[in-house]
Amino acid sequence: MHALPKSRMNFLDKNVKQSQNEIASYVGRLLRDAFGKGPQSVFVSINRPYIVIYLRNFLSPTEKILLRQDQLLSIQHTRDLVMRSLIPEIKAYLLIHTGMEICEFYYDWALHNQSGVFVGIGSDDDYHFTASIHEEYLGREALHQKVEQISRQIQKSPEDIYSYMINERTLVVIRKGILISIGKEFIRLGFEESLKIAERNLEKRHLHNNNAHFQHILHSGIMDVFTDWDFHLDKGIIVFILNPSQ
Repeated sequence: MHALPKSRMNFLDKNVKQSQNEIASYVGRLLRDAFGKGPQSVFVSINRPYIVIYLRNFLSPTEKILLRQDQLLSIQHTRDLVMRSLIPEIKAYLLIHTGMEICEFYYDWALHNQSGVFVGIGSDDDYHFTASIHEEYLGREALHQKVEQISRQIQKSPEDIYSYMINERTLVVIRKGILISIGKEFIRLGFEESLKIAERNLEKRHLHNNNAHFQHILHSGIMDVFTDWDFHLDKGIIVFILNPSQ
């Protein structure tokens, strides 16, 4: 393992709680400026190489009207357009304030819960810090089997599944090698957004239908479930926001 630059070591010594509070404040302001209304609450979890940002009560007055009219696609499309300009800013901020170079960035919304999540995954260097991430947790193998089953129903069995309990309330599941040939062709033809919408609708339907099963596996209530993909890396992510008290 190569030695880390002194500047990176200084980041390690920085108070994690302070970093989380600073990031939460920044993301809240950024979203408020971009959407006209920011989230009521922002919760940040840092466990290298992962940064998970969970948003609560994030829906503008205009979006509430569209939601009542079942215009979910309009809300999602508008948010996607805005996020394209915000993601580089968020990555730059995280690099400055955590020392982590974010190589992968995922996001999703649960509009019915007025919530959302951002997930940043750091560079290879950040994987040197995974010692504190608990890869083993109660129900891990059963969870992987259920996720594999759902993936197989929608596309195909993933070539690899791994997951991390970032903290007692945040579980990240990553799948690699899930695209089938027709999905790759849709991307080649420029229909990536349509493919992602279809994937998200199908997968969330399966995840929500199996909510009780997941709760039984994890021995925890589930507050939210999010999904996103990086089709060019052929990777998909699922984030469970847990409520251990339930």
